[in-house]
Amino acid sequence: MSNLIFCDSFIDGEFYKTNEHFSVNDPATQQSIIEVSDIDEQGVNSAITAAKGAFVKLKNTNATERSETLMRWYELVIKHKQTLAELMTKEQGKPLKESLGEIDYGAGFIKWFAEEAKRSYGDVIPPTDNNHRLTSFKQPVGVVAGITPWNFPVAMVTRKVAPAYAAGCSFILKPSEHTPLCAIALAYLADQAGFVKGAFNVLVSQDAKTVGKMLTNSHIVRKFTFTGSTGVGSQLLKQCADTVKRTSMELGGNAPFIIFDNADLDDAIDGLMAAKFRNSGQACVAANRIFIQRSILDEVLSKITPKVASLKVANGFEEDVDIGPLIYPKAKEKVQQLVQDALDKGADLIGDNSSLGGSFQNPLIVTNVTTEMDIYHEEVFGPVLTVIPFDEEAEVLSLANDVPYGLAAYFYSQNLKQVYRISEGLEFGMIGVNEGVISNPVAPFGGVKQSGLGREGGHQGLNEYLEEKYVCIKI
Repeated sequence: MSNLIFCDSFIDGEFYKTNEHFSVNDPATQQSIIEVSDIDEQGVNSAITAAKGAFVKLKNTNATERSETLMRWYELVIKHKQTLAELMTKEQGKPLKESLGEIDYGAGFIKWFAEEAKRSYGDVIPPTDNNHRLTSFKQPVGVVAGITPWNFPVAMVTRKVAPAYAAGCSFILKPSEHTPLCAIALAYLADQAGFVKGAFNVLVSQDAKTVGKMLTNSHIVRKFTFTGSTGVGSQLLKQCADTVKRTSMELGGNAPFIIFDNADLDDAIDGLMAAKFRNSGQACVAANRIFIQRSILDEVLSKITPKVASLKVANGFEEDVDIGPLIYPKAKEKVQQLVQDALDKGADLIGDNSSLGGSFQNPLIVTNVTTEMDIYHEEVFGPVLTVIPFDEEAEVLSLANDVPYGLAAYFYSQNLKQVYRISEGLEFGMIGVNEGVISNPVAPFGGVKQSGLGREGGHQGLNEYLEEKYVCIKI
């Protein structure tokens, strides 16, 4: 693992050292992995200048060149898959088997956009008279800045940087201060793959607010992309308004998971286990509110309770571990507060909620959840199933939609007419029908309402980094 651990920001193809440092800690042990240098104001300005210069060069490259460079990056990421996965488990805590899966998933975005780089098509528009020819074509938007979270420290980076480079844009990345090591390693490998110098810069800092403000205030930065909470995303949108930047925001979620009485229950429970407990429940698309039709409630609980109880909670490097630590102790405190609030308001608990110490949290099932409880309205971001019974289709559709968020939703049904009704009726950007894992590089990822703007992945992900130019020629 040591050959890809770096402790400094990466600017213009070089490591950038400062005199201020902070510690990146292992969530499983709370021990320091390494001290990293904290970026200073000069470093942020250097990254903006480097990205500006890189864009001048990058926009004049052709799609085939960018595609080939991205493919080399993809190959290097796959070559170093084990090393990157171990680094991820070390700084983020997820089980190693999940880290290995994320490397494949994150690399998939690089490969997909290496292919999409060659598919940025324009239009020939039928003219309205014989004296003109009308066309449109796409060009890169310019310098891009982005902030990524700690929960998927590789995939969140590649699904932003890969389409930006494919489009011909340079990138300035501020990764989470909790998981900067994967981001620096990715930038180093991108440089080894032949990225234009300054096209992928990584700024390591504890002060996301100050760095974010410098990037959003910059007139050189023409697009800003963010994955994180709705509250922070809303503030960043306000900051981007003064310079009228293009934005894409992947924000909070509160995903419903609905099991109808006609569902294949064994399949539904397998899907629920995947949708809820991946990454210890620390995912914006994690199943959050579990709606079970009342007629099958007891049967579902009898089937899922032993599965939840059998999940192994341990350090992500141990054998057969299912749930690693939460990212830091305060994350566990929030989970505990949400569970206690629900219990105080009449919910029931299935599972052992005794402390495991540190950031480890036992998986739990909270039943008889109502809309008066905080756990119903907030993302749990932990390994806790919240169960809400329902009677009728119209009732559960109303409950599922009655939140300000609209990122992902899931439901299980064997009734074809119902599948269409619920798919069309759910106010969410992504729907899993009889499937608990829906993310895929070839498909658009994103939400509606307060869950964000824009899409990542699919051909739509490339368009987020392109401007359309119309040309009218008089002949």
